[in-house]
Amino acid sequence: MPALTTLTGAATAAYSMALVAKPEILQRPSGLSRNQDNRTLTRLVGVRDTAIGLAMVLAPAGAPRRAAVGARVASDWGDAAVLGVALRGRDTQAKVVGFAAFWGAVCLAALRFDER
Repeated sequence: MPALTTLTGAATAAYSMALVAKPEILQRPSGLSRNQDNRTLTRLVGVRDTAIGLAMVLAPAGAPRRAAVGARVASDWGDAAVLGVALRGRDTQAKVVGFAAFWGAVCLAALRFDER
């Protein structure tokens, strides 16, 4: 069975590639307006997260894997913080912030499990 960090990295990369192709996947549930600027920014996040997800898949155990997962967790928790402010007062805030924070925690837990 592959390492859990490999599985969470693959899931991250797959979702992120979908965001590059169709930014509405994130914009609609988050309540972000679907204009060209937001589509561009969503695609940038998708490219960043695809790279990090692939790094999680390809990184060997040890320091390289910890660095890749660290980048994933920092990105997810950073996204949660930024979106928490940006979506303040919207019905979607808790869902979006919760999902970003949760996914970062899942990736961190996967690393901890793999390194036990």
